[in-house]
Formats: sequence, C-alpha cells, structure tokens
Amino acid sequence: MKDNPGIGTAHRTPTRPPSHDRPVCASSPQLSTSLLECQAITRQAHSSFPIAFRLLPAAKRRAMLALYAFMRVTDDLADEPGDVATKHAQLVEWRTALLAALEGEYTHPIHAALATTLHRYAIPPRYLLDVIDGVQADLAPLHFATFTELYPYCYRVASAVGLACIPIWGFQPGVTAADAHEAAEAAGIAFQLTNILRDLGEDLARGRVYLPSDELERFDSAPGTWHDPAATPQFEALLQFQIDRARSYYRKAASLTSMLSHDGRAIFPVMCNLYQQLLEEVGRGGAEVLRRRVRVPRWRKSLILMNGWMAKWGWA
Repeated sequence: MKDNPGIGTAHRTPTRPPSHDRPVCASSPQLSTSLLECQAITRQAHSSFPIAFRLLPAAKRRAMLALYAFMRVTDDLADEPGDVATKHAQLVEWRTALLAALEGEYTHPIHAALATTLHRYAIPPRYLLDVIDGVQADLAPLHFATFTELYPYCYRVASAVGLACIPIWGFQPGVTAADAHEAAEAAGIAFQLTNILRDLGEDLARGRVYLPSDELERFDSAPGTWHDPAATPQFEALLQFQIDRARSYYRKAASLTSMLSHDGRAIFPVMCNLYQQLLEEVGRGGAEVLRRRVRVPRWRKSLILMNGWMAKWGWA
C-alpha cells in the first residue's frame, strides 16, 4: 500500500544480512529430524488450516510445515505464562536465533528445516522478522487511533506470512513475487481483519480492542456498551462497516490466484475461501460474535477443501 511507507521496516537490520547464496549446512539426518519436529508442532496445534497443505507436492508441503512451525513457536513464546519483559526478551532471542540459523547455526529443532526452506525458495527473511515484530507489539494491549495505525500491525502478523508463502507456492511463467506482492499483502490484511472481528468478544474480555478509536466514536459504539442490548444497533452498524472493509481487501486479493502456479491455484483459494466464509458467519451472527466463537460449519469446510482438490486435479 503506497499510503503505508513504514510497513515492513520496523525490524532492526542485521549487521551481516543472511545471503541466499550461502549454502545451508544441514545434514540429511539433521534435516529429517527437523522436519519431524515441524510436523509434531503442526499436529499439536490442532488447527484445520494445515489440512490445505496436502494440496501441495511433498517438497512444498514440507516447506509450508517449516513456516507454520515457525509461526506457531513465535506465537507460543508470546502466549505462554510469564511477564511481558520475559516474553519480550525471549522474542528478541528468537530473532537473533533466526538470523543465526540462516548462517547455518541451529539452536532450535525447527531451524534446519526453516533455514533450508528460506534458502531454497528465496524467501526474504524480513517477512519472518516482521512477524516477530508484530507478535512483540501485541505483548501489551494495543491502541489504534485510526485504520492507518492498525494497518501495519495487520501487515506484520498476517500479510508478511502470506508473502513468505507465495514463493513456495510458485508463480505463472513471467510473474514475479514483486508482481504478486500487492494482492498477497491485501489477502493478509483481509485475513487479519477477519480474525479481529471473530475475536471481538474474547479480546474485549481480555481488555483488548483492536478496532480504530475514531471509528468507534463515529458509530457511537464504545466497547463498554457492546453488551448493552440498547446499544446493539450501533454495534452492528460498526460491525457491518468493518465487514465491508474486509470484503474490499478480499476483492483486492482475488487477482493473486491468476498469478500463482498450478499448486498455488489449488491452495490459495482454499485458504481465502475459508476466511471469507468465516467473515460471512460473523456477519450472519451480528452481535452474537460478542458471546460465542464463530466458526465455519464443518460441511462448508469440507466443500471448500473438495473444490481445492478439484482444482489440483484440473477438474475446476
């Protein structure tokens, strides 16, 4: 986004940036063990999201497992019990360890698989550093005065993830990662806005409100009134405004599908459709989002995944 020039620049530049030309020195047994750890971390997450990885060929599926494991470990460092200062220090150490892993120094079981993935698919390390920045920022309750302030946070915790994924999925002949950047960034913004809306109730209970303050004021919907039945019309007007914004980012992301390789055309629509359906469930529930966790029905998830397999096999 041209109106967000600071996006992706918050992390500290390493004195000696890792080079994709430098070979990763993981031995075959070391890499195999690392991949098993990535699989275990993914399995323990109990998420349905990695099911979509099965749409990819084995090598790309392993690469996605390595990325997913990195995201999970990063989130866990922030979510585990402990004070903010300790968590911050752990994430700083995790950043240093990531940069060292790209030089062939592995201090965590996932490092060999992760470093191999980043080198093999020429994934810029800055995207993973951006993710760490986003998680660090979220250690304490955040306040966003405007959407312009919220956008960089969404970029770091979501768009950066997608931008790291698309080199693995691959592109159509003549298409580069730079060509796909804007659409992939928009997809991440759409996904994170959807996450924010799904978690409104849970976040409010934890004293967290991610919606911009100026928009809360515009709709006369202060968080302290959200559970008041008399204030439901204002809350639902605010909610609809947020849903419409998220939909606009899904529309901006739609062009990404045509830029991706055959593998990407199978997996990206699955991920995108799952999140879009979640957004629509939020819309259908209205103020109920404050009282229960919104989910996509299992039958709909199955249908979306089936469409992904049809695309993979060339039937759609």
